[in-house]
Amino acid sequence: MRTIGNIIWVLLGGLLLATLWLLAGVLCCLTIVGIPLAIPCFKFAQLTLWPFGRSIVFGPSIFSLALNILWILLCGWELALVSLAIGLVYCVTIIGIPFGLQSFKFARLALLPFGAEIVRA
Repeated sequence: MRTIGNIIWVLLGGLLLATLWLLAGVLCCLTIVGIPLAIPCFKFAQLTLWPFGRSIVFGPSIFSLALNILWILLCGWELALVSLAIGLVYCVTIIGIPFGLQSFKFARLALLPFGAEIVRA
């Protein structure tokens, strides 16, 4: 069932979110200072292509808090808004609710990517 959900996810918006995460990572790589911000972007771009069967565990620390604040100011809020909008569109129908919940998961991840770890569910 996860495989079918992931295939439908890619066709209905996962590819868009993965492209946005990848673009954010490339933009962060333009400067040397932004490279630490880009590494999670590439990891989460892969997650947005195949989200079912994986979950995210948030582990806060002082270092990740500082990076998360910088991230939100630079490009986190845009990714969060896109994920939130896609999630709201999915939740209009009953069939789309699981996909909307995945989008809401990515909206939270877009605001707090540092200190987040991907685990298999």
